[in-house]
Formats: sequence, C-alpha cells, structure tokens
Amino acid sequence: MPAYEFRCKTCRHTFTLLYGSYAEYEQATPRCPRCDSTDLSRLIRRVAILTSEESRFERWTDPGRLAGLEEDDPRAVGRLMREMMTEMGEEMDPEIEEVVERLEAGEDPETIEESLSLDVDGGDTEE
Repeated sequence: MPAYEFRCKTCRHTFTLLYGSYAEYEQATPRCPRCDSTDLSRLIRRVAILTSEESRFERWTDPGRLAGLEEDDPRAVGRLMREMMTEMGEEMDPEIEEVVERLEAGEDPETIEESLSLDVDGGDTEE
C-alpha cells in the first residue's frame, strides 16, 4: 500500500496519505486535510527495505563488496567495519567503537593493536 507525504504550501501542514494502489495515487488529487488546499509539495522520505538476516549475510559474502577495499587504507577498513555493524543492527562495544573511530581517522591498525595489547596486558593501567 503506497504512502505519500506532503507539505501544504498554504498552511505548511505536513501529512501522509495512503492509497490502495499506485494507480489510485495517479488518479487522485490530494488535498490538505487542514485547509483543503491542493497546492502541495510531495516530500521524499527515506525508504526502509526489510531483509532477512540470511540475505544480509549473503550480501557480505559477495566478493565484489570488498573489491574497492585497500588493505593499506585504515579509513576504508573502519568504514567497512561500521557498515557491517550497522547492517547487522548490532551496537558496538565501546572498545570496538574506539577501534573503528581510530581507523576512520586514519590511524595505523598496528598502532591500534599495540595500544590495545598494552591495555589488556596491564602495560599502561594503574594498579
């Protein structure tokens, strides 16, 4: 069932209209429910597409998905990690969030790994 959002140019009211089909929308003359004006702007909103967990995993196994990834570009690796977490609908642990932010800032992965090893080993924590 198609839904369209409009903003009335007369009274600035924003509203959504639902139609039974695309053909019904094509034939309709939408009117503002507040002032009955037909002087409307159609708003374009983000579209949500529901996908199964299986199809999301399948997208990540596509070799073309990694085609533009340069192993020497930490920013690209960070973007990929963030995209994967977002795609899976998972919130990042604070430690992973820190790693992703540091990669996105262009920090060398080995430097990040070394600093995390120091934290885990207790090398730079106070006792």
